[in-house]
Amino acid sequence: METPVRNPLMSQPEPQAQPPIPAPAAAPAAPVASTPAPAPASGAHAKPRRPTAHLAKIRNLGVIAHVDAGKTTCSERILYFTGKIHKTGEVHDGAATMDYLPEEQERGITITSAATQTEWRDHTFNLIDTPGHVDFTAEVERSLRVLDGAIVVFCGVAGVEAQSETVWRQAARYHVPRIAFINKMDRIGSNFSSAVDSIRQRLGAVPVAIQIPYGSEKEFRGVIDLVTMELIDYSQNLQSGQHDRPPVRVPIPLHLRDLAQQHREHVIEEVTKYDDEVMRKYLHGEEVTAEDLRAAIRVGTVRNLLTPVLCGAALRNIGVQPLLDSVVDYLPSPLDISGFLGRHPDRPDEEVKRLPDPNEPLSALAFKTVGDKNGDLTFLRVYSGRMTKGDELWNPKRRQHERVGRLFVMHADSRGAVDAAEAGDIVAIIGAKNTLTGDTLCEREHPVVFGAMEFPRTVISLSVEPVAKTDRDRLGEALAQMAKEDPTFERKQDPETNETVISGMGELHLEVLMSRLTREHKVAVKTGAPKVAYKMTISRPCELESRHIKQSGGHGQYAVAKFKFEPEDANGEIVFEEKVKGGNIPREFFGPLEKGLRESSLRGGRAGFPFVDFKATVYDGSAHDVDSSANSFQECGRLAFRMLIETVPTVLLEPIMKMEVSAPEENIGDVIGSLNARRAMIEEVMQGAGGFRTVRGQVPLAEMFAYTTTIRSMTQGRGTYTMEPLRYAAVPKALADEIIAKRAEEREKAR
Repeated sequence: METPVRNPLMSQPEPQAQPPIPAPAAAPAAPVASTPAPAPASGAHAKPRRPTAHLAKIRNLGVIAHVDAGKTTCSERILYFTGKIHKTGEVHDGAATMDYLPEEQERGITITSAATQTEWRDHTFNLIDTPGHVDFTAEVERSLRVLDGAIVVFCGVAGVEAQSETVWRQAARYHVPRIAFINKMDRIGSNFSSAVDSIRQRLGAVPVAIQIPYGSEKEFRGVIDLVTMELIDYSQNLQSGQHDRPPVRVPIPLHLRDLAQQHREHVIEEVTKYDDEVMRKYLHGEEVTAEDLRAAIRVGTVRNLLTPVLCGAALRNIGVQPLLDSVVDYLPSPLDISGFLGRHPDRPDEEVKRLPDPNEPLSALAFKTVGDKNGDLTFLRVYSGRMTKGDELWNPKRRQHERVGRLFVMHADSRGAVDAAEAGDIVAIIGAKNTLTGDTLCEREHPVVFGAMEFPRTVISLSVEPVAKTDRDRLGEALAQMAKEDPTFERKQDPETNETVISGMGELHLEVLMSRLTREHKVAVKTGAPKVAYKMTISRPCELESRHIKQSGGHGQYAVAKFKFEPEDANGEIVFEEKVKGGNIPREFFGPLEKGLRESSLRGGRAGFPFVDFKATVYDGSAHDVDSSANSFQECGRLAFRMLIETVPTVLLEPIMKMEVSAPEENIGDVIGSLNARRAMIEEVMQGAGGFRTVRGQVPLAEMFAYTTTIRSMTQGRGTYTMEPLRYAAVPKALADEIIAKRAEEREKAR
């Protein structure tokens, strides 16, 4: 069976043949064998060959989950049992290693992705712990872009939750193989079978349980390994409090052997699809060994055809060591990926492929930037080649050279200096002054550009100004730095009111950014009330002629353009097209004409809301040999937009959020009533675990400000909700007129 080239740098994989996936050895035997090294490079790029065998021992993986599923606790235990740290810190105490920001420690949530490196069974893990809250989903997005595998953590009580679906889709978009870990199996109401079923039903995945729990809820004491048919028993550890000891592997108790054998049969039946040898043995009644199963499970996992499911209770240190073994056994190394696809910067139609080989030309992707007093810290995934401290790299997007001043392997907020990094490594460098998230770094003689990252559009904004007027410049510098670090944070100056307006993914996102502004950048600020990021569009097509003709002595200004405007779903953008025949408008004036139109569209009408989702086609016009210029056609574009919104009825658009509300059964009627009052469109009400029900649907963001207080008071503090941006939709006309009038009045007063 062929599998596509996994390309985390482009939206779709290109179908290519993949070398056979090597089978892992039984734990704790030798690591996965490497594929043969490619032929030596030739020409100017020829360098001394470096071995590729170490690549088989690298696992680049992330830990992803819904908020409060136990993701960071799981990461903390991984670091502890691999010997990276010698004492575990708890999230609820603000002491988790990977949650190093003061805001994370105070709030008990992960806000920014954190990278570290550790080892298990002679394999190197480059591990990234990611946020679970939807407001910080960009951190998950850019991490998954550069990872080869992921551990997806689910709550044993709730199963698949709202953000579980989001991170699963993100991983699927980049074709990242996953292992599922059902956490919190010691909690009251936990149900392993129900959690596995939710993965199948809500995510459309093929979960294959390779473990089943031993005991339940408070009596949960270990897991039954269906691959080796052993009980991994943590009872002694729990009784003695010595959690750092390896668990005991013993025969499965007699009363559970039939159940375990039934589950193992299901695993074998599932993996026969991916391994002919397992199928042959199964059909002939021969014994399928643990080695056979591991090899088959690995094939299905690496090819994204199945998801191994494990279980445990990370807080009580149960199930973490088998999870680490599964990372080695089932998740891919860089050698399992047959190549990374990009484009030639000067010939966009020309595909460029880079192999995971230190002997290839260098290519790396910048996936994160963090401000540092010694210079910006740029996180890189090295896909091919080798970089060393002091190297000069080429950024083809910015057309600039970047020097590697210093090179680090990160451990949360601490760093260890290294002299070189090779294909498969995740490192950080200081010295890349102009490289931003999504930029490619390579050798100038062998250029490549990997696909740009796409992030969700901002949905909420507020005005901000410094308490002290003398801090205005410092505020501008701080906001610029924060925008460089966070691709979902935007700031702009309102030309009408001269206000500084910042935009983000939600109330929590902006709240955290403002806290960092005061704490890290030492700028005290005043903020306005949060505002919805409304947009506008046109309601119907129209044609018009824009004439900008002025004569005042000397050279005049002459520009005429005929436009056809029509509504179009352009994903929040404006489509500009020119179809002028006969050279009536010289080609060099199309750029200024488009620029003028776009500038005015973003500035909006009297309410100042930007116009989007329409197509502008210029199909005729005229120019003057002397009086026409770039400036005159730019002004002609501005005039065309003003004429458009005076001619055509406009539509106000608001962000619609995908929501999920969880509340106790006895409060669900009140919750549904409150959502209906907020113009919510309820799609389904599902039965949850532990006497809870879940309401799923869509709701306008404008109606959900401060809803946390409402849901808590309505459910005695037990209800929760999550939202994520879904789409923009038209606001009812009466409400739209009210919003536009109010906004126009505010702008008038601010002048």
